[in-house]
Amino acid sequence: MICSICPRKCNVERENANGFCRTSEKFEIARAALHFWEEPCISGKNGSGAVFFSGCNLKCVYCQNYEISRDNKGVEVSRERLIGIFENLVSQGAENINLVNPTHYATMIADVLKVWKSPVPIVYNSSGYESVETLKILDGLVDIYLPDFKYIRNDKALRYSSASDYPETVKKALAEMYRQTGNAMFDDGMMKKGMIIRHLILPQNTNSSLEIIDYVSDNFENAYLSLMAQYVPCTNLEDYKEINRTITKREYDKVVDYALSKGLEKIFIQELSSADDKYIPPFDFSGVI
Repeated sequence: MICSICPRKCNVERENANGFCRTSEKFEIARAALHFWEEPCISGKNGSGAVFFSGCNLKCVYCQNYEISRDNKGVEVSRERLIGIFENLVSQGAENINLVNPTHYATMIADVLKVWKSPVPIVYNSSGYESVETLKILDGLVDIYLPDFKYIRNDKALRYSSASDYPETVKKALAEMYRQTGNAMFDDGMMKKGMIIRHLILPQNTNSSLEIIDYVSDNFENAYLSLMAQYVPCTNLEDYKEINRTITKREYDKVVDYALSKGLEKIFIQELSSADDKYIPPFDFSGVI
């Protein structure tokens, strides 16, 4: 497979070489289990059926899931085994199948979803660094898009994720996701279709957060915004001292107060107490082996 799935467009033969994401042409997964720490309309009472894919096309320097995103911890599984994992999660009562960090497997996932018809919504939970051409392949196969909007400034995207084109790329990707899902649909408080745009508030980056709030408000009135305060430095950030701490209450209040002052109603706000590494799931191959 000559890979040009994501905006990196490494154009490597993944059977014989690694691109930026450092993954092969086979699925690799680090965990598949009920997950209770997503937005309430995603986790619900029974939990979201979260499948954590290994590797990443962004590899943020501060990633809390660095074991799988940067270190590529995972177990190789076949397409048939992946379907079995999905079905096992459904049998446990999963509210949905939550594909976590699926970007570099997107076309392969599309092939699986064309064969396996899910009885619960499919959630595409990504960094937002997506190719519009690839997203179009997922049209009709994904029910809920759960993308990040990490950066709106090119210098920040370059510094933390080696992707100076992230702001322009994510805007186009969000527009395509929004086109596919349209207005959000709910049943008994659970999202069945729609888009939730996540933004992780970073230390000393609050002005960027305000700009992102403005952009989402102006361009995606029927999408939901999720402001996340869970940032915890988990990697060696000696060269990034400005983000080598959790956000302060002052930073948190600045962003949250701004969002509320704009009268946003379709919004989720994470409590500041969520900045704790106890919420990071163990990547112990649960549900995989």
